[in-house]
Amino acid sequence: MSEEEVRLIRRAKRGDPAAFAEIYDRHHPAIYRYILFQVGDGATAEDLAGEVFVRLVEKIDRVAYRGRPLLAWLYTIASNLVADHQGRNGRATTVPLDQGLVANPVDQDAAGLTASQRRLAAALQELTEAQRQVVALKLFEELDNQTVATIVDESVDALNSLQHQGLATLRRVFERRDD
Repeated sequence: MSEEEVRLIRRAKRGDPAAFAEIYDRHHPAIYRYILFQVGDGATAEDLAGEVFVRLVEKIDRVAYRGRPLLAWLYTIASNLVADHQGRNGRATTVPLDQGLVANPVDQDAAGLTASQRRLAAALQELTEAQRQVVALKLFEELDNQTVATIVDESVDALNSLQHQGLATLRRVFERRDD
């Protein structure tokens, strides 16, 4: 947790609405994308992402500096909410990546990207829930190993194993589809 983040959390603990707004503005897009990828429905993702920040407000006094970024704590809340939601409603399919990501037409052919995204979304369905979560956090959200391990409540070694197995499965799926 950076010194700037520590100061921001202190302001939020004192009830500063601007601090909560800043936390929301900084972290809502990542939390929303993560939840959307897990539940596959924009309205549900928005509701659950909103609930993450409601819980932040309710539990801000419990946030303490332990070397763990605030975003990791928010991902943990999001992960728990997604698990609760899926437990109540059955496992949802992940959102197709072409709905969750926006292509930059200057950098690449949008039609080709969409086809690649659809292919990847279909391949991701072959992963276990834990592997999919690790891949989403590591590759799409670009979080470091320690942060992801904390979020998924696994050791870094277990995280590395999940990531390795998930990527190996993706490779096999793509090789099978290329034949």
